Amino acid sequence: EMKLSIDRADTVIIGGGCVGVSLAYHLSRAGLKDVVLLEKSELTAGSTWHAAGLTTYFHPGINLKKIHSYSIKLYEKLEEETGQAVGFHQPGSIRIASTPTRVDEFKYQMTRAGWHPTEQYLITPEKVQELFPLLNMDMVLAGLYNPGDGHIDPYSLTMALAAGARKYGAQLNYPVQVTNLNSRSDGTWEVETPLGLIRANRIVNTAGFWARDIGKMIGMQHPLIPVHHQYVVTSTIPEVKALKTELPVIRDLEGSYYLRQERDGLLFGPYESEEKMKLQDSWVTNGVPPGFGKELFESDLDRIMEHVEAAMEMVPVLKKADIVNTVAGPITYSPDILPMVGPHQGVRNYWVAIGFGYGIIHAGGIGKYLSDWILEGEPPFDLIELDPNRYGKWTTTEYTAAKARESYGFNNVVGYPKEERFAGRPTERTSGLYDLLKSECSMGFHAGWEQPHWFYKPGDEIGYKWIEEEVMRGGYKVEIENMTDEMGVLGVAGPYARQVLQKLTNEDLSDGSFKFLQSRHLKLYDIAVTAIRISYTGELGWELYHRKEDSVALYRAIMEAGQKEGIDNFGTYALNALRLEKGFRAWGAEMNCDTNPLEAGLDYFVKLNKPADFTGKQALKQIKEKGLKRQLVYLTLETDNVDPEGNESVWHNGKVIGNTTSGSFSYSAQQSLAFAYVPIELSKVGQKLEVELLGKKYPATIIQEPLVMTEPTRMRLQRKGESPRM
Repeated sequence: EMKLSIDRADTVIIGGGCVGVSLAYHLSRAGLKDVVLLEKSELTAGSTWHAAGLTTYFHPGINLKKIHSYSIKLYEKLEEETGQAVGFHQPGSIRIASTPTRVDEFKYQMTRAGWHPTEQYLITPEKVQELFPLLNMDMVLAGLYNPGDGHIDPYSLTMALAAGARKYGAQLNYPVQVTNLNSRSDGTWEVETPLGLIRANRIVNTAGFWARDIGKMIGMQHPLIPVHHQYVVTSTIPEVKALKTELPVIRDLEGSYYLRQERDGLLFGPYESEEKMKLQDSWVTNGVPPGFGKELFESDLDRIMEHVEAAMEMVPVLKKADIVNTVAGPITYSPDILPMVGPHQGVRNYWVAIGFGYGIIHAGGIGKYLSDWILEGEPPFDLIELDPNRYGKWTTTEYTAAKARESYGFNNVVGYPKEERFAGRPTERTSGLYDLLKSECSMGFHAGWEQPHWFYKPGDEIGYKWIEEEVMRGGYKVEIENMTDEMGVLGVAGPYARQVLQKLTNEDLSDGSFKFLQSRHLKLYDIAVTAIRISYTGELGWELYHRKEDSVALYRAIMEAGQKEGIDNFGTYALNALRLEKGFRAWGAEMNCDTNPLEAGLDYFVKLNKPADFTGKQALKQIKEKGLKRQLVYLTLETDNVDPEGNESVWHNGKVIGNTTSGSFSYSAQQSLAFAYVPIELSKVGQKLEVELLGKKYPATIIQEPLVMTEPTRMRLQRKGESPRM
């Protein structure tokens, strides 16, 4: 009987698709010894081998563009490095706009791409036709063109990465099925297989649509679901055969399909609508059938017929072509189509790289990203949107299925700024006030929670490292508990906040007694709250933390007490405009893992000369010595009916020199405001710049922040007899 040749490993990677193999390649290439990959059947089984293999620089997100870019650069040189052919074609790709709204979306995407190194162009119909001469040009208003895009053979790619991983000393073992996982008190893992036991310092789940089954072994419910995706391959088409160069990949967004050249024919794959698309629900409830490896589903052309017809209209030579092959295979979706990448909260040394709907383009970049994170102890840049902990107990199977349907069906719809998608909502994460307020406002979705974005007015159209690791490493006597689901918080802000709340308590709320930034336990209307005198609006206000079941009673008491003063509701959009006027930074916008407190202008809050060696102190000292290259600045913009919202390109003298981080219309100043990162030499007050919004460059000026002083500052100045800036 066979036995495994190893019983100790540093890292055990579970799953030999392109993502797992890429991680093995990157970890071993970086010099990590004892990297072991276990695959239960053969490499590429599951979703990798039958993928259409599309590779693109384009991504509507921000830092995910870096993942795409790294993958393409890696695939370009893999053949040379490993001696394995990868079948990489780079004819470029064009997204087709057939409606004016879609052209606007392309302009919106251009300003978000301008400050990235990736090449991306908005091109005219004439240029589209020159690049892809077989299109029906009646349907083309513009194209979004990425040179260097294309497709790769997924099987060859995985084999080349595997050859590289072995060259650098990784062990790839198959067929070896993982049957159980046991965590030990010292943080290591026992990985059980029919061929013996391996002790590992960490395990990484890269098991594709088996990832759920692996998660269940340790009590994790990963919200993943297999989707049936079909693509169609035609026989030789004379007009395609006659071309001198390979056609670029096209994505007909209204028709909702991608199309590329495959030898002398064409290959196209549709994303059918929410109602028509098919999920493999049974695998979620009963697990993936044992023995499933390189199998396919029964194809179903009826289900995609409207897309086949759309493709024939856009590329008329298809009408005469024969279909020689229809591939219907499982691909994995998470509820929001984004993968889950990183360590998992609540279990030590358990990492995941799962939920890839686009595993081929993500494999290279995620392998590098995760390898850097494992070896350095922190990720190379911010990808908070891939945090596996964005899902939790509230993520039910019904939610996952509803969201996956929506995400697949909406694959090619126009993505609007501030758009909300409603499938599967609300989850169990609703505050006590949800039922009371849902008809009065537009709710936003934040990690499962429903939160008011804006309240309707009459006549409106309605519509890491981050903590467990630190405690372990420092041996601190600290218990960590996640209280998120038990607590509610209400913010009361504005000039009458004190007057209204004082009616509900005997505690003295006067400025002398309850100072700015103080916190205390008190009773309001006989309800226990922890009150902090702070407000992200920058106005006089309190945040009131309380038990979730008290929310309704507390809210009603405050609303009742504030009738005479004209109390009203406000949502996160109003909050955003108010905090921008005060020059407050926001986490995830001005502040994230890719910025530091000094360039964000937060040195006021950092004491480098105190004795404590706080986290990041040494790094900040080095940054300070080196000097800053860029600085956060505060801009006013002269716009027409368009406002900045963040991640737009900032121009100076015909060059992109930086990017906005957030923006909004200011009702106090009656003009647009934005924060932006720009080079130090362009960061002086008074500097003129331009911000690109929907294809137009608008004049912007750096001003002294804030535009509106905070309430405590205004009070201080009034006491001194000076007039505050409002």
